[in-house]
Amino acid sequence: MERPGRRMPAGQQYPPSRSGSQTGKWRHRLWGPVVGFGLVSLAADMVSDGARPLGGPLLAQLGASALFVGLVTGAAEAASQGLRLVFGPWADRTGKYWTFTMAGYVLTAVCIPLLALTPFAGTAGMALAAVLIIGDRVGKAVRSPAKTVLLAAVAGPVGRGRGFAVHKSLDLAGALLGPLLVSAVLVATGSLPAAFAVLIIPAAAALAILVWLRRRVRDPGEDRPVADPSGLPEPPRGKPAGRQPSALSSVFTLFAFAGFFWSAGLVAFGVISYHLTADVAVPVSVVPLLYAGAMGAAAVGALASGVLYDRAGAAVLLALPVLIMGVPVLALAPSAGLVLAGVLVWGAATGIQDSTVKALVADLVPQPRQGTAYGVFAAFEGAGALAGGALYGSLYGARPALIAAVAALQATALVLLLVTLHRARHASPGQGPADGLT
Repeated sequence: MERPGRRMPAGQQYPPSRSGSQTGKWRHRLWGPVVGFGLVSLAADMVSDGARPLGGPLLAQLGASALFVGLVTGAAEAASQGLRLVFGPWADRTGKYWTFTMAGYVLTAVCIPLLALTPFAGTAGMALAAVLIIGDRVGKAVRSPAKTVLLAAVAGPVGRGRGFAVHKSLDLAGALLGPLLVSAVLVATGSLPAAFAVLIIPAAAALAILVWLRRRVRDPGEDRPVADPSGLPEPPRGKPAGRQPSALSSVFTLFAFAGFFWSAGLVAFGVISYHLTADVAVPVSVVPLLYAGAMGAAAVGALASGVLYDRAGAAVLLALPVLIMGVPVLALAPSAGLVLAGVLVWGAATGIQDSTVKALVADLVPQPRQGTAYGVFAAFEGAGALAGGALYGSLYGARPALIAAVAALQATALVLLLVTLHRARHASPGQGPADGLT
């Protein structure tokens, strides 16, 4: 028999123990992989989010124009979202979720610290920096669908709502610690290369934890029957070959469209920060503190919605469009106090969107198609965010029209969510997981 804790099959429930102390040990083992993935995300986000505010200044120091900076950063974000449509299905076809997860994290761990060398690369420095900045976001696209499939599997025994919430909270901690780390180095040294170089420490920590996890958590694809040349798994012995489950079932598609509409209404923080400094006269030095507050609210939103998701079902997500409706009302108000409230509401909505929403995707889509589903869902949300950026940009000076437009978008998202939950609840056996959706 395999020793407990040495290598846990992804998503497998350990048997209950008679002893209270032994029960605690099993519970610890069940939570271990979830927390482990959270710590990987914490360290990796220290690297990515620590470097992100410095990408523009670095390129400017290397002689780039504003147009070049915009093209590079835009291409990086487009790669982060768009390429998930490639790597999600690819991970599903091969079943090698760990391979994609490891490759994506290695790209980030290598590309970001190497930015420290670009000022010493002469005329090639600017081009090298552009490649490395884009490479970091490509790494995000490579790993994100596969890593989320792994997380959905190991979070199953402890509750996917809580599992994704704990992971997101640790992820947000990294998003705060990274900028604080590079800021401290810049204050101490005044050197951009030193600020990038120090990020090799959390990069190495992320890879070390990842290797530790890899030895203990099986790849869900290892339990899959051998695939035929078409790339689809063989049916189990004695059972006829049926139609393979599709990530794009009608229920999932409805949910993805809901994601498009709520993303179109959730303003980017850049617009809020612009409003704070341009119209509310908040000092620039205060904006990072407000963003930190938003990240705290995101952690609370993720944890609260995750616990409610496991206890009461996916109806908790109906709160998301309601929260988003309030963001332009508060965050773009002329009063600093209302804007602060709007920032906190924005943070809570962001936390739910980035955690509990992913739990429902895992419950709607069979495991062999989850990588594809996460890639497609990211594309819908990315398209919504792009449309929302245009909406907020064009209606920023006409606040009543903007509030009405966001309300209409969220009303549509709410209807789509209600239809999604109704259909998922009444899905026939074998057509989609209905457990836990009521």
